[in-house]
Amino acid sequence: MDRVLFDAVLEPNRPLGPKGHALVLGFVALVSLIAAVVFVLQGAWPVTPFLGADVVLLALAMQASVRASRKRERLILTAERLLIERISASGAARREELNPYWLRVDHEDPELMGCELALVSRGKRWIVGSFLGAEERASLAAALRRALSEARLAVSSA
Repeated sequence: MDRVLFDAVLEPNRPLGPKGHALVLGFVALVSLIAAVVFVLQGAWPVTPFLGADVVLLALAMQASVRASRKRERLILTAERLLIERISASGAARREELNPYWLRVDHEDPELMGCELALVSRGKRWIVGSFLGAEERASLAAALRRALSEARLAVSSA
C-alpha cells in the first residue's frame, strides 16, 4: 500500500444548528408580526403580506444553506496518484485520479477575493476548495505544493 503524503477533507463552514435556526426565524417572525400589527392599525394592511414573505424567504435561504453545507471534498496524495473525491450536497460521489508528477497548484493571488485554487495538469484544471475562504485556500495551496514536492522526490528516488 502506498504511503499517504497528504490527506485533507474540505468542508464548507457549518450554518446554524436547528435551535439557532428556530431562534432566528422565531425572532424575525415576531418582529414581522409586530410590524404587521402596527401597519394594520395605521391602515396600511397591504404591507403585511410582504412582511410574511420575508420570513418565508429567510426560511428558504437558511434551508438552502444547510443543504449546501453537505458538500465535501477529500484530497489524498501518494507518490503515484492524487485522488480527488467530491461529494455533492445531494450525496452523489465523484472520484478523479491524477498523476501528481505532472500536477501544478495554480493559486495566483491569494489576497484577491474569489481567487480560485486549481490543480493543473496537461492543460486540464480541477478547481478544489471553492467554498473555502481566502486564507483557507492559501493555506491549502501551500500544503499541496509541499506535498507534491515530496511526492515528486519519492518518485525520483525510487
